[in-house]
Amino acid sequence: MATTASLSEPRVLAHAKRRLFPESKGVDTDTYAVCDTQFATEEWLSGRRVPAEVRDRLAPFNHVRVGSGYPDLVGAGHPDGELLAVERLGDRPPLVVVEAKGYTEAGGVDVERGIVQAYDRLNGANAAYVAAPAAAVSQSARTLANELNVGVLGVADDGTVDPLETPRLVGHRSDDDATAIRFQASAQGVTDDSFGLNHPKNYLAYPIALAHAGGTEAAMRDHVVGAIDDARRGAAALGLIEVRPHRTDLAPLGEEVVRFALSRYGSTGSALSAVEGFRRSRKRFCELAPAWGQLTRRVVWAYPATKLLVEELQTMADDGIGSPSLVEFVEWLFVHHPTFTVELFVRGTTDARSRVLDGAGELRADALGDGNVYHAPTVFQLKAMLYHAGIVTERGAEPNRLDPTADRWALREPVSAVRGDPADG
Repeated sequence: MATTASLSEPRVLAHAKRRLFPESKGVDTDTYAVCDTQFATEEWLSGRRVPAEVRDRLAPFNHVRVGSGYPDLVGAGHPDGELLAVERLGDRPPLVVVEAKGYTEAGGVDVERGIVQAYDRLNGANAAYVAAPAAAVSQSARTLANELNVGVLGVADDGTVDPLETPRLVGHRSDDDATAIRFQASAQGVTDDSFGLNHPKNYLAYPIALAHAGGTEAAMRDHVVGAIDDARRGAAALGLIEVRPHRTDLAPLGEEVVRFALSRYGSTGSALSAVEGFRRSRKRFCELAPAWGQLTRRVVWAYPATKLLVEELQTMADDGIGSPSLVEFVEWLFVHHPTFTVELFVRGTTDARSRVLDGAGELRADALGDGNVYHAPTVFQLKAMLYHAGIVTERGAEPNRLDPTADRWALREPVSAVRGDPADG
């Protein structure tokens, strides 16, 4: 029989996560999952440490509200067809929640309670599961789960996970926390490699090079940048291209970039030559090349995170906080959009999330003074693009060179500055 250590709740959850979301996040996947901050602990049962490999498998951590509470796991993706009564709901990956139950110190497993908890999350998710040691799942528990449309994942001693009950996908209301996880599951989500370059020209050029008759990689290497993979990933994150398993296509926004190039330069080759002329310039892009700057502004405004950042910076300006530091901005954002804030700004490592969030998901503000806890793609590359587009006043900085108390996030043109002007005439 399994021991409390071999199938404790963290281990059960780790096995369930691997079964539901086996693929790592990348530009060719639409999968992302987080486990609740309580599982970042180094000790679960009294005197029993959680192995580092289990914590690494559970990471990243966040405290995400779905339905009536905070599930042990929240993810967006397409689980194996064996795990669902129907394959999928619409074009978007379903939002999945999991409540895990493992052996307690007394040797019991409260599977029924996990089923009820999972059911309570269904008004905010497409599918809900309870994961528990297979030997502890009774027939009455399976009957209850079937009646409540909750899936049951039976975890064996060796970590094998089998579906004992499969749920039907349901519709749900969309809330802020669920949207944040869906965003991270998309190609536009913030990961350590989503934006590897900090000048927007490298991403704008990629769809032009893709449409160029001379070959994409050669065009990028000759005219734009040698870091072609970084440019491709960033172009995908900005919604300019769609990366598929065996091909890369222009997205509608990328087609518009190509149309801009053809309209202004007559050919993709001439447009790429123009981009080559921007190399090594330190000048703000919207001032160096105003038309390209406007194109950059259109592209970065279409990026979902931009709207959130600009709207909240505008609200802060309205409240008299016109130039908040990064620390002040993150604290403000966390109050209004906690899940989005963590996903956008905090690195997904166990160390960073554990330092920034306590076990109950509350913000540890003192940790925000260390630049190393921040996502480089947001505080460095994305901010640099917002700067080049003329949206914010300052460039970004690499986390190891970042002083979060001095780094300023301010709109270059806050609307509040012109509100209330008397009408002409």
